[in-house]
Amino acid sequence: MQADERARLIRQYRDGHRAVVEALEGITDEELDRSADDDGWTPRQIAHHLADSEMNSAIRIRKLLAEPDALIQGYDEKAFAERLTSDRPIEPSLEAFRWARETCFQLLDRMTEADWRIVGTHSESGAYGTEEWLKIYAAHGHDHAAQIKRARGK
Repeated sequence: MQADERARLIRQYRDGHRAVVEALEGITDEELDRSADDDGWTPRQIAHHLADSEMNSAIRIRKLLAEPDALIQGYDEKAFAERLTSDRPIEPSLEAFRWARETCFQLLDRMTEADWRIVGTHSESGAYGTEEWLKIYAAHGHDHAAQIKRARGK
């Protein structure tokens, strides 16, 4: 990956929390629990999923950077969304999402060219490196912000 593309993805990554907060702005209790898209997730489930996912992503990038031949463990995000999100307030999860991203941004900002070439192994998908991590998580917040907007009819 070229440095300019990496810089663009890092900016997108950093902006993900803002996009989600903006998508949730003024949300009503009814909208919070209205199913989104064809997958049936509600904005409430999405908010909690983002916290779960970002906390996992924070560990993943740390493992890649700190552990030789890191094994990145997958998890059942659908089970998390179905079992752990039904009636909890979203604000703590939005803060977890925010701060997981901020701490990861601090790492991204300090990574060397050698760090960007690190590749470990994902338990479900095989080879998984720091660049792959960035590609996935740069889009993640924005993709879910769009999903929230669709659920709200916006």
